[in-house]
Amino acid sequence: MNSKYDKNLERYSRQIILKKFGVLGQNKLKKSNVMIVGAGGLGSPAAIYLAGMGIGEIGIIDNDKVQISNIHRQILFDETDIKKNKAKIAKTKLKNINSFIKINSYSKRLNKKNITNILKNYKLILDSSDNFKTKLLLSDFCKKNKKILITGAVSKFNGHIFTFNFNKKNSPCLRCFMPQSPGFDTSCEAEGVISTICGIVGSSMANEAMKEILNIGDSLCGNVLIIDALSMEFKKVKLNKKNKCNANSCL
Repeated sequence: MNSKYDKNLERYSRQIILKKFGVLGQNKLKKSNVMIVGAGGLGSPAAIYLAGMGIGEIGIIDNDKVQISNIHRQILFDETDIKKNKAKIAKTKLKNINSFIKINSYSKRLNKKNITNILKNYKLILDSSDNFKTKLLLSDFCKKNKKILITGAVSKFNGHIFTFNFNKKNSPCLRCFMPQSPGFDTSCEAEGVISTICGIVGSSMANEAMKEILNIGDSLCGNVLIIDALSMEFKKVKLNKKNKCNANSCL
């Protein structure tokens, strides 16, 4: 196997043989792009799996630097990365996983002034951020611009996952679940978090992204998936679209 085609066929062979996947599915992944907002506990496993499965272009935005307290759950990083920018290090690590894909890194914090310029060319957004303000900003932006948004959140032993496909008329948005920011952010530093729930939620977000790109399986859109790592219970709860919500108030 000397050709680039043969090498990639071997690389993705275990997923290409799946009946609902195939070569056509692999080509869809190759032509797709995904932006990951936050390279932390959720963004790390999500990025690893998306790079491994062959997403053609991945963007990562994060202005933080790696700290020793990150490493127990942010599996993209190791002790040699401490005090280095997460987005830049993530780009290097993901290229080592899959040199055939394009990785764009943005060492900055997403806000309403730069969101359009950074996200305009990405069709699917993974929200791995750790604050309500960014999550609501992403929901408002993606709804306005008809993008697919997959949002994850973790705290202690629990996780939540939402899929909002704004190409569908009946898709709710994050404000249908949480109309306004509560005015405070739950943080891993204050409340604690078990590393494994980050892995479960982050890898599940990557799985949801794959399903939306390939249009296979049952979309999580219109539901919230609630995960309890202690009981290992997974609950899907219906999330209805509200006719009047506060969408676009962050923009």
